[in-house]
Amino acid sequence: VQLQASGGGSVQAGGSLRLSCAASGCTFGRYSMGWFRQAPGKEREFVVAISWSGGSTRYADSVKGRFTISRDNAKTTVYLQMNSLKPGDTAVYYCLARNSPFIATTLGEYDYWGQGTLVTVSS
Repeated sequence: VQLQASGGGSVQAGGSLRLSCAASGCTFGRYSMGWFRQAPGKEREFVVAISWSGGSTRYADSVKGRFTISRDNAKTTVYLQMNSLKPGDTAVYYCLARNSPFIATTLGEYDYWGQGTLVTVSS
């Protein structure tokens, strides 16, 4: 399974970015997906996850109301729309895949992850 994340960049606080993660080498519709992030000097942390059908989502409290996850199983891609960005959102964002219909919020529950994409939010 290969996961290719893209869409990172530099924005000012209050701005928006849309991350994409294209999956290949798997039956995408059988994988729940998640985004984690890692800020400089910090541990990797859960951001958001979506079930394989897209019917269930879960967000970290720090991003609720600002970030939205979605997926297009026909395009084997998961998206992360990030609005009202804050400097505290600055991190490398990683896309992960889990061979299960159910959402997971811990790294150890995921089977695959791709390279990250850097998001930098300036004040």
